[in-house]
Amino acid sequence: MKEIYGNTLGLKASEQSRLRNTYRRRVSPHEIVSPELARHLTELSRETNRQVGVLLNRKGEIEHVVVGNAHKLELPDIGRARAGQVRLRGLRLVHTHLKSEPLTKDDLTDLALLRLDMVAAIGVGHDGLPGVLHYAHLVPENGTGEFWSVSTLPDVHDGQPDVLDTLEALEEELSRKAAARAVSGRDKALLVAVCLDGNRAAAEASLSELKELARTAGVEVLDSVLQMRREADPRYLIGRGKLEELNLRSMQAMADVLIFDKDLTPSQGRHISEATSLKVIDRSQLILDIFAQRAQSAEGKLQVELAQLKYRLPRLVQSDTSLSRLAGGIGGRGPGETKLEIDRRRARDRINHLEKRIDTLSREREVRRAQRNRRDLPIISIVGYTNAGKSTLLNAITGSEVLAENKLFATLDPTSRRLRFPQEREVIITDTVGFIRDLPKDLVAAFRATLEELYDADLLLHVVDANDPSRDEQVEAVENILDSLDLMQKPRLMVWNKAELLGPDDVEALLRSRGGVAISAARREGLASLLAKADTTLFAEGASQSLGVM
Repeated sequence: MKEIYGNTLGLKASEQSRLRNTYRRRVSPHEIVSPELARHLTELSRETNRQVGVLLNRKGEIEHVVVGNAHKLELPDIGRARAGQVRLRGLRLVHTHLKSEPLTKDDLTDLALLRLDMVAAIGVGHDGLPGVLHYAHLVPENGTGEFWSVSTLPDVHDGQPDVLDTLEALEEELSRKAAARAVSGRDKALLVAVCLDGNRAAAEASLSELKELARTAGVEVLDSVLQMRREADPRYLIGRGKLEELNLRSMQAMADVLIFDKDLTPSQGRHISEATSLKVIDRSQLILDIFAQRAQSAEGKLQVELAQLKYRLPRLVQSDTSLSRLAGGIGGRGPGETKLEIDRRRARDRINHLEKRIDTLSREREVRRAQRNRRDLPIISIVGYTNAGKSTLLNAITGSEVLAENKLFATLDPTSRRLRFPQEREVIITDTVGFIRDLPKDLVAAFRATLEELYDADLLLHVVDANDPSRDEQVEAVENILDSLDLMQKPRLMVWNKAELLGPDDVEALLRSRGGVAISAARREGLASLLAKADTTLFAEGASQSLGVM
């Protein structure tokens, strides 16, 4: 005989016997619950003063009988649904509510996270007879943001819907939406941002930037969530209620990944992943992934691998305890390393090896720079926020065909070209990797060989997207990184790109307040003025020492 699950402590032998006999009952596959089974459950519930429920399969057979307390049921472990799962569980929960109250949040959460066919609650009348019937089933993604449809019938005799027809139509619609999503073949993500300082505008701008990062990484963004909090939750970063909402949203939208705008601690990433059964990455990891996709040269690939290893090292955890000495006990003692210790040692050895390789490449790059310096050619380096138009500017003034895309971090490897000024004077002009807010420290450290190009520059062209609403924050982010590299003393010329998208009065006001040159690299407008100012800066006697920021 099958067992009863849940809160059986204190039940009489006769009550337990009647509960076990519940397994013998059958229900039509087309109805939620038969009047006979409903009466059996409500009488038991009234007698024991506990919620009583059954899990029915689509044949109408009872697979589990569950007893709770007066307020809720604890369901047996039937396993959580996988992320992106289309088909429903094939089980529906029918249980009693002693006060005939509607379906609770716990009922509806179980419906979604376990992907049950349906959840129903039968009200228990004063005489122990079945009363009102509340029931709910999941709904496909819709514009209203609803996860489920909830209905109520006056009693179990009053026109129950055909369960099989309802489920067949629902699964057909879910499959159709899943098939439409699968066409892209890309990861599907929900973006999550948390504002802890009360500055909602800055948090929304950062979230918008995260969307661009996700697009550049080839991720399909399904939705984004911003939560205002006074302080971060140490376990989940966001609140538990918001995490539960994300869980439901990801199940409905069939998301594969959660991408957080803030960096997660190793324990936070692990706890969120365990709670949602989804892949969880943060802003730094997303940027590292973009760099891994974009790196073309051997040096660039080494630098990305180094940054990734430094990021992953503290996040290595023991995933298999079968051969681990950490668990202790029989078979777990003795000399030697655990698998986790071996993984960490290998990672550290690889980091040391990569750092030596990058140091060698750095010395080789230094030799090439010294050769250029012997020719007494001044060097101009283009710096700026990612996607500000640096590579487009290089192409416009040198006639090159360097990759320039409307994506973040289109350029990783530095590109140098010769440029002849109108007075027949030559310079070397170099395009560099773009900067971004909260650029991972490991990434800045890994790309130091690339950024060393900036130390030999005689002039930095700081390119800014003049039309971006967050341009001031972007300028500040670039200057912070330049300051961390001790480059703020270098002569800098502000280049306000995409000026064609601003009105003439706005451009004039910008130049009056911030200085610099307004250009349109895409339309090749304002380049003569830029070159003239750069020429004056580099070749006028003493100009490069006294310029500062223009």
